Amino acid sequence: MAKHIIGTVDEIPPGERKLVTLEGREIGIFNIRGEFYALRNRCPHQGGALCKGRVSGFVTAKVPGEYEYTRKGEILRCPWHGWEYDIKTGQSWVDPASVRVRSYEVEVAPGTKIEGAEDMAGLMKGPYVAETYPVTVEKTYLLVEI
Repeated sequence: MAKHIIGTVDEIPPGERKLVTLEGREIGIFNIRGEFYALRNRCPHQGGALCKGRVSGFVTAKVPGEYEYTRKGEILRCPWHGWEYDIKTGQSWVDPASVRVRSYEVEVAPGTKIEGAEDMAGLMKGPYVAETYPVTVEKTYLLVEI
């Protein structure tokens, strides 16, 4: 499994999403109130571009006439046939016992902690001398493991 830097946390504001392609797979990264989730952009029903669908919540009622809107921004609806999925888990609400969309772990990491960032991608040191300046990485990045 490899980790991929897909951007910084400020590129995806709360309630928004970003589509990326990693190892040939299109994946949607979602920000739900500051927490990040990743889903495969393919509906298990018939292969629709799931992550381009509408994000919403549920309307529930304990008694007739009293409605409550719950799970706002956590439910993703496929644009082709309206199948609904939980963004946090990939679980289907149409057939929860057997249908789910592939989800991926998203890690939030400061740029100074990203493994391999300090080795300059394996470049060899040369005999040259250059003027150097101290550099710091001040952003926090999102990493998806595939």
